[in-house]
Amino acid sequence: WDPGFPVIERRVARLDGWHRSFCMRSIHHRGTVDHPGLVLALDRADGASCTGVAFRVAEGHEAATLAALRERELVSSAYLERMLPLVTDQGGLEALAYVSDPDHVQYCRLELEEQDRIIAGARGGRGANRDYLWSTAAHLAELGIGDADLDWLADRVRGLA
Repeated sequence: WDPGFPVIERRVARLDGWHRSFCMRSIHHRGTVDHPGLVLALDRADGASCTGVAFRVAEGHEAATLAALRERELVSSAYLERMLPLVTDQGGLEALAYVSDPDHVQYCRLELEEQDRIIAGARGGRGANRDYLWSTAAHLAELGIGDADLDWLADRVRGLA
């Protein structure tokens, strides 16, 4: 919903073998070292799929965009940079993605009931963790992309906030 770089095309796309998950503790953007938040990551899972948006960078901005993405996404080396195959209505394509590193100290697998409490109270350099959740859920809904876990968390965190 906020790629942070100039975009000339957006496509709804599906990534097979991965799912969207609040499996990464955030100690910079949506939390702190003392009070980590949670951010979404692509988490590997057999039989899973994740529908989202693929962005094409405006011509001439590729190098600057890649540098900015690496600075933002690899700030604590919790993500791995990968080229992954996507499926779109216009056909397949490969895209750069940042996926969870299950061996990293920030990686976690928590029940939704624990995620909601963390997200409701965490805040980092880019703002409140709950705002990140609500914005993501709202933008997915606008695109017609359902995510039952995100919808449940968004409703639950509204009740806790």
